[in-house]
Amino acid sequence: MTDFAAYQARILSYTKGKDPLTMQREMPNLLAELLVGIPSAKLAARPAPGKWSIGEIVAHLSETEWAASWRYRQMIEQPGVALPGYDQDLWEQLGDYSSRRLEDSLQTFRLLRAANLRMFARLTPEQWESHGIHSERGPMTVRTLAAQMAGHDRNHFEQIEKILGRRTA
Repeated sequence: MTDFAAYQARILSYTKGKDPLTMQREMPNLLAELLVGIPSAKLAARPAPGKWSIGEIVAHLSETEWAASWRYRQMIEQPGVALPGYDQDLWEQLGDYSSRRLEDSLQTFRLLRAANLRMFARLTPEQWESHGIHSERGPMTVRTLAAQMAGHDRNHFEQIEKILGRRTA
C-alpha cells in the first residue's frame, strides 16, 4: 500500500459507522472546547522540527475548508471536473499560519463549515453523487469528499489532543 493509500484508508477509518455530516457539524465546537484556556505559547509551539503547532493546524483546517467548499461546488456545477491537489506547505507559508490568531482561524473554519452544511441540506440525491477527478485521489463524489473532510478533521483533532497530552473524545 502506498503512503497516500494508507493515509486515505486512515482518514476514512475515522468515519466508519458514523455519519460524516454529524461529525462535520460537531467539529467546530469540539475543537473550540478542546482549545479553551490553552496558553498562547502552547498554541504557537511546534511539537517537533517540521511539525505544525496547534495554531497552525487550526489555520490549516480553515484553509482546507476553503478548498473543499470550492471542490463541492465545482463537482455539482461541472460533473467530471478536474480537481487539482495543492501544496499544503506552500499554503502554510503563503498564509503565514504561525502569525494567525487562533480565534480568526476558528471563526473562519466555523463559518465555512456552516455554509457547507447549509448547502448539503439542499442537495438532491443526484448532486450528492456529482463527481470530480482529483489529481492525487482519482474519482470522488461530493459524498466521498464530505466523508474525507470529516475524517481529516478527526485526524487533526487527535493530533492536537496528542500535542496537549489529552484524549477527550
